[in-house]
Amino acid sequence: MITHIVFFRLKDTSPSGIETTRQVLLNMQGQIEQLQHLEVGEDLLHQARSYDLALITKFHSLEDLDAYQVHPVHQKVVEHMKEALREPSVCVDFESAG
Repeated sequence: MITHIVFFRLKDTSPSGIETTRQVLLNMQGQIEQLQHLEVGEDLLHQARSYDLALITKFHSLEDLDAYQVHPVHQKVVEHMKEALREPSVCVDFESAG
Protein backbone atom coordinates (compact mmCIF):
# COMPACT_ATOMS: atom_id res chain seq x y z
CA MET A 1 0.00 0.00 0.00
CA ILE A 2 1.27 3.49 -0.89
CA THR A 3 0.31 6.41 1.35
CA HIS A 4 0.37 9.88 -0.21
CA ILE A 5 0.08 12.82 2.21
CA VAL A 6 -0.10 16.46 1.08
CA PHE A 7 -0.14 19.59 3.25
CA PHE A 8 -1.71 22.86 2.06
CA ARG A 9 -1.51 26.50 3.16
CA LEU A 10 -4.47 28.40 1.78
CA LYS A 11 -4.92 32.04 0.79
CA ASP A 12 -8.44 32.12 2.27
CA THR A 13 -8.25 30.73 5.79
CA SER A 14 -11.76 31.77 6.76
CA PRO A 15 -13.99 28.88 7.83
CA SER A 16 -15.87 29.03 4.51
CA GLY A 17 -12.62 29.21 2.48
CA ILE A 18 -11.19 26.17 4.23
CA GLU A 19 -14.48 24.27 3.91
CA THR A 20 -14.70 25.01 0.18
CA THR A 21 -11.25 23.54 -0.46
CA ARG A 22 -11.92 20.64 1.91
CA GLN A 23 -15.02 19.75 -0.12
CA VAL A 24 -13.12 20.03 -3.43
CA LEU A 25 -10.66 17.45 -2.08
CA LEU A 26 -13.36 15.18 -0.62
CA ASN A 27 -15.28 15.21 -3.90
CA MET A 28 -12.61 12.93 -5.39
CA GLN A 29 -13.99 10.07 -3.25
CA GLY A 30 -15.58 7.41 -5.43
CA GLN A 31 -14.57 9.11 -8.69
CA ILE A 32 -11.05 7.73 -9.13
CA GLU A 33 -10.83 3.95 -9.30
CA GLN A 34 -7.24 3.76 -8.04
CA LEU A 35 -7.99 5.86 -4.93
CA GLN A 36 -8.46 3.36 -2.07
CA HIS A 37 -8.68 5.80 0.84
CA LEU A 38 -9.20 9.54 1.10
CA GLU A 39 -9.14 11.65 4.24
CA VAL A 40 -8.98 15.43 4.63
CA GLY A 41 -8.14 17.06 7.95
CA GLU A 42 -8.22 20.69 9.04
CA ASP A 43 -5.51 21.98 11.37
CA LEU A 44 -6.67 22.50 14.95
CA LEU A 45 -3.73 24.30 16.56
CA HIS A 46 -2.98 27.09 14.04
CA GLN A 47 0.67 27.34 15.04
CA ALA A 48 3.28 29.17 12.96
CA ARG A 49 4.51 25.88 11.48
CA SER A 50 0.99 24.52 10.84
CA TYR A 51 -0.59 23.93 7.45
CA ASP A 52 -4.31 24.59 6.96
CA LEU A 53 -5.33 21.23 5.45
CA ALA A 54 -3.88 17.74 5.13
CA LEU A 55 -4.86 15.26 2.43
CA ILE A 56 -4.21 11.57 3.09
CA THR A 57 -4.73 9.12 0.25
CA LYS A 58 -3.84 5.45 -0.21
CA PHE A 59 -3.16 3.38 -3.31
CA HIS A 60 -2.34 -0.27 -3.98
CA SER A 61 0.80 0.59 -5.96
CA LEU A 62 3.01 3.36 -7.31
CA GLU A 63 1.38 2.77 -10.70
CA ASP A 64 -2.02 3.54 -9.14
CA LEU A 65 -0.61 6.71 -7.59
CA ASP A 66 0.74 7.72 -11.02
CA ALA A 67 -2.67 7.07 -12.61
CA TYR A 68 -4.33 9.21 -9.91
CA GLN A 69 -1.96 12.10 -10.60
CA VAL A 70 -3.08 12.38 -14.24
CA HIS A 71 -6.76 11.44 -13.74
CA PRO A 72 -9.14 14.17 -15.03
CA VAL A 73 -10.92 14.44 -11.65
CA HIS A 74 -7.59 14.99 -9.88
CA GLN A 75 -6.54 17.50 -12.54
CA LYS A 76 -9.66 19.59 -11.74
CA VAL A 77 -8.58 19.59 -8.09
CA VAL A 78 -5.08 20.69 -9.15
CA GLU A 79 -6.63 23.64 -11.00
CA HIS A 80 -8.59 24.66 -7.91
CA MET A 81 -5.49 24.35 -5.73
CA LYS A 82 -3.44 26.60 -8.06
CA GLU A 83 -5.87 29.40 -7.19
CA ALA A 84 -6.40 28.47 -3.53
CA LEU A 85 -2.81 28.03 -2.33
CA ARG A 86 -0.68 30.84 -0.94
CA GLU A 87 2.51 28.76 -1.31
CA PRO A 88 3.47 25.42 -2.84
CA SER A 89 2.16 22.33 -1.09
CA VAL A 90 4.46 19.73 0.44
CA CYS A 91 4.01 15.98 0.31
CA VAL A 92 5.32 12.67 1.56
CA ASP A 93 4.82 9.34 -0.21
CA PHE A 94 5.69 6.11 1.56
CA GLU A 95 4.99 2.41 1.58
CA SER A 96 2.72 1.35 4.41
CA ALA A 97 1.20 -1.86 5.73
CA GLY A 98 -2.34 -0.83 4.93
